[in-house]
Amino acid sequence: MSVLILRLKGAQQSWGTSSRYRTREAGTEPSKSGVLGLLAAAQGRGRDAELTDLVDLEFGVRTDQPGRLLVDYHTARRPGAKNSALSSRHYLVDAAYTAAVSGPDALIEGLAEAIDSPRFPLYLGRRACPAPVDLLGGVEAGDDVEALLRDVVVAPWLASDWYREKATKTVHLPLARDARPGEVGETTQDVPLSFDPRHRLYDARAVVRPEPVVVENPLGSETEDLFFQTVKEG
Repeated sequence: MSVLILRLKGAQQSWGTSSRYRTREAGTEPSKSGVLGLLAAAQGRGRDAELTDLVDLEFGVRTDQPGRLLVDYHTARRPGAKNSALSSRHYLVDAAYTAAVSGPDALIEGLAEAIDSPRFPLYLGRRACPAPVDLLGGVEAGDDVEALLRDVVVAPWLASDWYREKATKTVHLPLARDARPGEVGETTQDVPLSFDPRHRLYDARAVVRPEPVVVENPLGSETEDLFFQTVKEG
C-alpha cells in the first residue's frame, strides 16, 4: 500500500458539494469527489468511466491556509426576457491544503505518473481554478493518510510567508479523513459514483475530524493580529 500526496494551493479554489438554485458554493476544504475527479482527469478517464478503484481510496485533507471567501456574481438574460437572472459562484482565495489518498501500490504509482503528465487539464474544483505545477507532493509507503498528514517533514506545511507572519508561533492545522470501520463521523455527500453530466450520482461517506496538527511557526508572533483573526473566522 502507498499514499499519494497532493499540494492543493492556488489563487482560487472551489470544492462545493452542493449547488442550490443559482448559488454554487465553494466548501471549506477539498471534497473527495473533487479530488477524485482531478485524479480521473489526470488519467484521461471519460466522464462515463468506471470509478470504483478511485472511490475505494482512503482520502484525507489538512487545511494549511484557510483562505477567504470570494463571491462572484453573474447576470444572464434570455432573448425576449424582461429581467436578468442573478447567480453567484463562490471561491476560496489564497487557500492551501495538503491532501492524501492511500491504496494499492500499482494504482497509486499510476496516479502519480498521471499527475506528473496529465491527459486533461487539471483544476482545483472548477475550470476557473487551474492546479499548480507542483501539484504532486510525492508517494510514500504506508496506508494511513492521517499519520502522513501529521508528518510535516514528509508533507510540509504549505502556508505562505505572509500568512505565517500574521499567525501565532504555534499553529493548529485542521484534519479531516474518511471514517474507518467502527468510527462515527459527520455525513458528507461527495463520493462520486458517476461524473456523467446526464446523470451525475454521488453517495454519502462518514468524515471524522481528529485533533489538529500542531506546527511551530518561527515567523509568527506571540499573539495573533485581531483583524487577521476576524478575517479567518469570517
